[in-house]
Amino acid sequence: MHKHRLLVKPMGFVSTTDCFVSVMCPYLADSKNNDANILKHIIASDNGQIKSWLQKDDVVIVDRGFRDSIDLLEELGIQTEMPSFLKKGQTQFTTEESNTSRFITKIRWVVESANGRIKTWVFFNHVMPNSQIPYIGEYLRIVCSICNKYFKPLSSGDPQEDQLLGCKIIYLCKQNNLLKEKIESENLHRIRSSSWCKIDAASVDFPSITEEDLRNHTLGVYRIKLAKSYVAEHVTENNDFEVLVHKQENNLICAKMQSRHVSARAYLLWIQYDEVTVLGWFCKCRAGAIIVGMCAHVSAVIWYLGYARCLNIPYCSGDDWTKYLTDARNMPDPEIIDESDDSDCIEE
Repeated sequence: MHKHRLLVKPMGFVSTTDCFVSVMCPYLADSKNNDANILKHIIASDNGQIKSWLQKDDVVIVDRGFRDSIDLLEELGIQTEMPSFLKKGQTQFTTEESNTSRFITKIRWVVESANGRIKTWVFFNHVMPNSQIPYIGEYLRIVCSICNKYFKPLSSGDPQEDQLLGCKIIYLCKQNNLLKEKIESENLHRIRSSSWCKIDAASVDFPSITEEDLRNHTLGVYRIKLAKSYVAEHVTENNDFEVLVHKQENNLICAKMQSRHVSARAYLLWIQYDEVTVLGWFCKCRAGAIIVGMCAHVSAVIWYLGYARCLNIPYCSGDDWTKYLTDARNMPDPEIIDESDDSDCIEE
């Protein structure tokens, strides 16, 4: 129960070609019915005859919410792939862990996109009366069948380009982050005035890149969509954006980016480049060692230096909605009353 509403939860299986294989529901949406427990129940009760179409050596891509059901799937001979968890005392994923997790999420995006299609149906995008609970499962299966039959594929790109992208990701997964190794081995993460010089980003001789070049680096568009809001928080009213340039290596810059999750936390990042393109990157955030794509902090800096500031139109930050709000902390100055003008004042 949440806000006096009974919540129900479906469990869907989606193929890599964005087709709904099966949908089981409705399940209760409480702590005892998390993703892992629901999957265990589906397998134990053979719900939807799952054991007839889920075969040995099949590969199942899951998110972190299914971690407690991994052992059961592996006992059935099913291969599972899931993003990594930070180990106790670990503050950052290794390059291999970051790369593998990005590889998994790159494949699993079809699940979120397919689920998003369900909400395009007005019936499922609103609160339903409790009297519809007995029929929700059938309604949902009908809608998913219609999506399979009549909706266009979510991925309608060039198959050859998709295959090249897959090969690129597989290759990058096996590589090390050379800039990370350089930063750590040469102690460049210690920002000293003897090694680094603070300048405005407008003075950095950064290569001009296109949005397509940036998509090739990020391996997607989500990070690019976040870049504008990230940069807007760091650009001053005079459109100044400060970075640090290494005194011995002019093609190596350092910047500090604010976390969008924790206001009191900021991350240092480094970017290496030449006259034509970006050569490497490393950030101190959890996924900052990644080279299969990049974190949002790095992509924001590259987006600004290589693309946004090179536009002919002035840089435009994200909409500042706070200008329409009143901050109670900004108290007006107290009114000063001159007692000499008080007609009721009586001198003794």
